[in-house]
Amino acid sequence: MVDNKKRNGKKPTVKKEQYAVVLDYLSRGYVKSDMSKFGGKPIAQAIGTEQFTLLELAPKNGVDLEIGDTVFIGQGKKDKIYRVLGRLNFERLTATSRIELDYTIRDIVESNEEKYVNFFNTTGAVSTRLHTLELIPGIGKKYMWDIINAREEKPFESFKDITERLPTLTDPAGMIVNRVKQELDRNAIKRGKSKYYIFTQVPKKPRNPR
Repeated sequence: MVDNKKRNGKKPTVKKEQYAVVLDYLSRGYVKSDMSKFGGKPIAQAIGTEQFTLLELAPKNGVDLEIGDTVFIGQGKKDKIYRVLGRLNFERLTATSRIELDYTIRDIVESNEEKYVNFFNTTGAVSTRLHTLELIPGIGKKYMWDIINAREEKPFESFKDITERLPTLTDPAGMIVNRVKQELDRNAIKRGKSKYYIFTQVPKKPRNPR
């Protein structure tokens, strides 16, 4: 699915994050108190492993988190996290989180290689004029048809298989990473190809002031 808009009058099913990877851990909270209403308390900035949701997490008392920790945040007993405080806007990421973001997204993509290779194998058109493959940075009409023709001959089995059969696509995992980063940056102007959401949740619309 390219976006999370309503279809056939029904809301699409949105998978909740079950696990998140810690991007930064602030044992004394944010330095600037205006960054969050949770200032002064330990807080972690993290990214979900399912839909790359940026999150603020409150650890349990006595628990020290480390950058790169994978923590359970789903329903049920949590061993390290007290609660999920909410979604985190891209612009509120700390300098450390921004540095870790690229590496962490790539780790998630490569750890779920089958899922993202399947994207190259099965994804279809957004409209009569635009294919979902064209939403990936670095893929235009020519590469789109190269991928479609190759997968019709035989489905891709791995990122390595994609590169070996299509040498021009030297880093398919990196292409996914770049697309995810584009979608996470909510401040970027969303028009044309950038207005679609392939791998992340559509941001919630701000409430109209009463």
